[in-house]
Parts: sequence; structure tokens; C-alpha cells
Amino acid sequence: MEIIQIVGLGMITTFLALVVKEQKPIFAFLLTIFTGVIIFAFLIDKIALLIEMIETLATEADINLVYVQTIFKIIGIAYIAEFGAQIARDAGQGSVASKIELAGKVLIMIMAIPIISVIIETVLTLIPAAMGDGG
Repeated sequence: MEIIQIVGLGMITTFLALVVKEQKPIFAFLLTIFTGVIIFAFLIDKIALLIEMIETLATEADINLVYVQTIFKIIGIAYIAEFGAQIARDAGQGSVASKIELAGKVLIMIMAIPIISVIIETVLTLIPAAMGDGG
């Protein structure tokens, strides 16, 4: 039932921000940022548990943890970029939000290069074997 608490907090914040926004827009903005941080702090234990479980599964499947950690970093970049872009949009800075999203996408592509290269190498090692079996 944690989702009910999170949604409740979000709804209360939304209502308060709408009321306060008319008189003090900066307070409404700070309230939304503070709520976002509170929700993230509430979820940190769940995120840590999820990461631990996935790392355990990867170890049992004999997957190199470097790739799993890289995927976690990519997911982290995506969430942080989205969070930052939403804050910028809430502040009325759509242009800055777009730049944050662009930076996130570029960083994700850079982080993905090692994984992409392993996939390409794997495919290239399979192609000659597949072509040799047909003759």
C-alpha cells in the first residue's frame, strides 16, 4: 500500500502548489522539488533491494557484472535526466528541459558503447559458424 502513500503525498502537494502558486510561485516550485526528493528517499531502500536482486541473478547466470552495472548506470542517467527535465518544465523552462534530455540521451549512448561492441563481437563470431554449417 506504499503507492497509496506516494500518490496521496503527490496529490496533497499538487493541491498545495496550486493554492500557493498564485501568491508565491517560488514556494510552489520548491514544494514540488521537495516532494520529489521525499518520494525518491522513500524509494531508495526498494531500489537498493532491486539492484541487489538483479546482481545476484546475474552472478548466478554467470553474466559479467560490469555489463549489469553499466545497465544500472544507464537506467540511472535516464531517471535523473527525466527528473531534471521535469523540474525545468515545472519552472517554465522547456528549452532547458530539452537540453537536459539531449544530454541524458548522449550520455546513455556513450555508456552503451561497451555493451553494443560485445553484442557486435558475439554476432560476428556466430556468422562464420552459421555460414560454414550450410555447405
